[in-house]
Amino acid sequence: TIKLGVVGENNEQWTPVINKLKDEGITLELVKFADYTQPNTALNDKEIDLNAFQHYAYLNNEVKEKNLKIEAIGETLIAPLGLYSRKVKDINEISDGAKIAIPSDATNGGRALKVLESAGLIKVDEKAGYTPTLQDITENPKNIQFIEVEAAQTPRLLDDVDAAIINGGHAIDAGLNPNSDSIYLESANAGSDNPYINVIVSRSEDKDNETYKKVVDYFRTDEVAKVIEDTYKGAYIPTWK
Repeated sequence: TIKLGVVGENNEQWTPVINKLKDEGITLELVKFADYTQPNTALNDKEIDLNAFQHYAYLNNEVKEKNLKIEAIGETLIAPLGLYSRKVKDINEISDGAKIAIPSDATNGGRALKVLESAGLIKVDEKAGYTPTLQDITENPKNIQFIEVEAAQTPRLLDDVDAAIINGGHAIDAGLNPNSDSIYLESANAGSDNPYINVIVSRSEDKDNETYKKVVDYFRTDEVAKVIEDTYKGAYIPTWK
């Protein structure tokens, strides 16, 4: 049995992998976590064997901050960030003093600010790279107020704020379609230098485990790509296609 940590309830993309491994006598068990704060520590502490919920930027920050002995063993998909609103239909309708919710963790929060910059709402200091903080905002012409909350909570704030930046997986869990419901969607670049490509992660000591490599190989197939495209309608984009 391989215990794989995931975040959220929608994990249909893993069904073909589970079935293939089952044919070889291997059970892939999905261990579901409510938010991003737990799966890396659980992996490091050997409560699970692998996880698949995060991009390179988040992983690298967690390893650095928590001194974890874990690393990526394969790439999966990109989940574009979207800006969603129940108050306005177009990004140009964002008013002066609007409240926008963004993820509170360093990597997703910084990514959210870069998305808002690309949308033309703010400007951030180039020196901050891909993880700017609120202190790195150099221009905020609409005096936007930022509400920082754990990433999984952003959909729940939609009634209380003017707009919210929501990760692809959490958008799906909340019944949102990134392509049709967002008022602005991050462009998805699957190039090798993209820090937001999601990955399958193991403990460093297990990076060469042949069975874990099978999990990666069985994920990166046409069958899984079709499930992703049919189920998530653009919320997730396979990186190997």
